Amino acid sequence: MSHALLDPADALQIIREASTQTPTESCPGAAVLGRILRQPVVSASDLPPFDNSAMDGYALGGGVEPLRAGSEWGIEGEQAAGDAMRGNAHGAWEIMTGARMPDGLDRVIPLEQTERLDNPPRTRLLADVAAGQNVRFAGSDVAAGTSVMAAGTLLAPQHLMLLAALGVDSVQVAARPRVAVLCTGRELVDHPTTPLAAGQIRNSNGPFLTARLPLAGADLTHAETVGDDVDAFVAAVARARTSGAQVIISTGAVSMGRYDFVPVALQQLGAQVLFHKVAIRPGKPLLFARLPDGTLFFGLPGNPVAVAVGLRFFVEPALRTMLGLSPERPWQVPLAAAYSKKPRLDMYLKSRLEINRQGQLAAIALTGQESYRIRPLAEANAWIRIPLEASELPAGSPVDVYGPGHLESPSWVWSSGE
Repeated sequence: MSHALLDPADALQIIREASTQTPTESCPGAAVLGRILRQPVVSASDLPPFDNSAMDGYALGGGVEPLRAGSEWGIEGEQAAGDAMRGNAHGAWEIMTGARMPDGLDRVIPLEQTERLDNPPRTRLLADVAAGQNVRFAGSDVAAGTSVMAAGTLLAPQHLMLLAALGVDSVQVAARPRVAVLCTGRELVDHPTTPLAAGQIRNSNGPFLTARLPLAGADLTHAETVGDDVDAFVAAVARARTSGAQVIISTGAVSMGRYDFVPVALQQLGAQVLFHKVAIRPGKPLLFARLPDGTLFFGLPGNPVAVAVGLRFFVEPALRTMLGLSPERPWQVPLAAAYSKKPRLDMYLKSRLEINRQGQLAAIALTGQESYRIRPLAEANAWIRIPLEASELPAGSPVDVYGPGHLESPSWVWSSGE
């Protein structure tokens, strides 16, 4: 196998071609948050389901001409929210917000624009009121037969509100890709309170991946830490496959050192290595393979930020394909300060998007871009991608900016207050 660095665009093409869509499944409305629609949602009914009042007032009827201020109308009844239909109504009806309009009445005047009179009970209009005024008409929000959510929609609380209003009890969604995580390294300590012996470090990649993957639309089926041993790793892969994983992610042991045994283990497993080493920083030793049963395998380097980059820019595109989503499109945002690099690697920079007092959006590359530095990652709210052919970028240059995860909304923009 050649050790030449693969163009990251070519790597992404290989990943997408190897990834297949998950099945479609029915999901009850109460459990749709974070799921991806596979089929459009078409309303079977009107919303609102009937003409109703937009405010407290009096419902009145008339022709096309406005009813004039100063006219008086006998109060014939009252209509509250939840009351049944009233047929062939005439005169003025006191009506509450959301109450169904009595048949024969076509406008509502607010209470504050009326004067109530007695003997007999009647109301005097203090303002003109036109036909249709202050009435919410049936189907004015959603007409029956309308498609209200497209396939590919990431379902959020506002979608749950609409589904509930329309009486939709289940929708067709993409089954979540099933993913397993294997962290390698005899130096890793999993439990946060276990004292560290000389040469040991705490496992930060495992908690990151197990927390991040569900937010990326995956189901985590298995996670464990494995020592630097081929046989132990092969056994861990077997446990991951038994868990039903369609994708296995490992961290560490994919470079060129004596203990970088993952390529040897994959050969023993009969895997097809589709690429190894990509022209990126951090994460250059990234490995992608396919096991004989079709399980996809991502071997990520062990440094924490290399793991974050590998997940965000290579694993998550596979998950998008499996979920039936189109490739992600970045924002174009001006750089806050000049940036330079050698034109041979794609750079993925821990960054922040900020809005200053003038309302201008800018992308700020944080200090501490080394792949072992976790603190800047915790301070970041976005990623800047600098393409491999770029070298000198002056301040104000437009750059590709991505959010923390591919399923996250633009709500991650911060205000600098400056």
